[in-house]
Amino acid sequence: MSKSEIENSKSAIKKIAIVGPESTGKSTMSAYLANYYNTVWVPEYARDYCAKLTAPPTWQDEINMFYGQIELEKELMPKADKILICDTTFITVKIWSDQMFGRSPQEVLDELPKHHYDLYLLLNIDLPWQDDPLRDFPHMREHFMAVWHKELTDINANYVLISGTGPNRYEMATAAIDAFIEST
Repeated sequence: MSKSEIENSKSAIKKIAIVGPESTGKSTMSAYLANYYNTVWVPEYARDYCAKLTAPPTWQDEINMFYGQIELEKELMPKADKILICDTTFITVKIWSDQMFGRSPQEVLDELPKHHYDLYLLLNIDLPWQDDPLRDFPHMREHFMAVWHKELTDINANYVLISGTGPNRYEMATAAIDAFIEST
């Protein structure tokens, strides 16, 4: 296969982003979907990055997480089979920067329109909160849910709200992806 054939086949890969507020099961859903569709998933770069920090994230840390998420996607894209599942996107960096610093890094704002995801699954806050040392805002779930709706609407994202618990949540997610794939 020539380089251009490889590039064309990879450009046909659909990028599906699993997004939402904290403690909505994004990583669990991403792993499930990757297994279900026999493909790879891109973990949330910020999770490992923040686990290594000894102080709250700085402005530079947010920029580092932005670039790290992009690079991780690029690294895993060639391993994908028809779809690439992304456990969050760097929109998360924008949301956290807006919350923590009152604004977002210009690099993030400039790149948002350039990084397309074919479908977003916005996970609802109907799961119980799970404590985790990397989670900060159990009392602000409704706020962040509204922020996610706004951010996705602002970029004209194709997104589906995924609700429910247990197998119903997974079935809703796979039904949304299947409907999307059938429509393309």
